[in-house]
Amino acid sequence: MATVYQENQSNNHQFYHQKESSYIQSLSVNINIPVPADSVIITKVELQELKKLQLAGVYWSMKDLEKRVNRKSEWIKENILYPTRFKKVLDAENGGFVFYPKSKGQTWSFQASKMAKFLDENFDRIFA
Repeated sequence: MATVYQENQSNNHQFYHQKESSYIQSLSVNINIPVPADSVIITKVELQELKKLQLAGVYWSMKDLEKRVNRKSEWIKENILYPTRFKKVLDAENGGFVFYPKSKGQTWSFQASKMAKFLDENFDRIFA
C-alpha cells in the first residue's frame, strides 16, 4: 500500500491512496485562540515546579495529612507512620521529615513537600 503526496499552490494537500485508488484531501489551517488577559499558558514542567513550590516551607498537621490521604489518624499511624520499614525513613530523629510526638500534648508535624513525595512514591507499598 503506497500513498503519494501532492501539494498544490494553496494550503490544500492531496494524498493518493493506491489501495483505495482515490485521492484523499487534507487542508492545513492556522487558527488564533485568544487567551484571556487573566490567564497564561505554561508548560507541564513549569506546572510541576509550581506545584512543588506550593508545598515548599509548608508543614502539615495530622489533620492535614488525614485530608490528603483520606484516612483517619489511626489508619495512618498503623499503615504509614509506625511500620518499621517506613518509620526509619520518616522519623526526623533519623534525618526524616516527620516529627513523632514524644509526650502527651505534642503534635505530629510533617514537612509537606517531602511527605507528599513519599506518599506518591510509596503508594503501592502503603496500600498493598
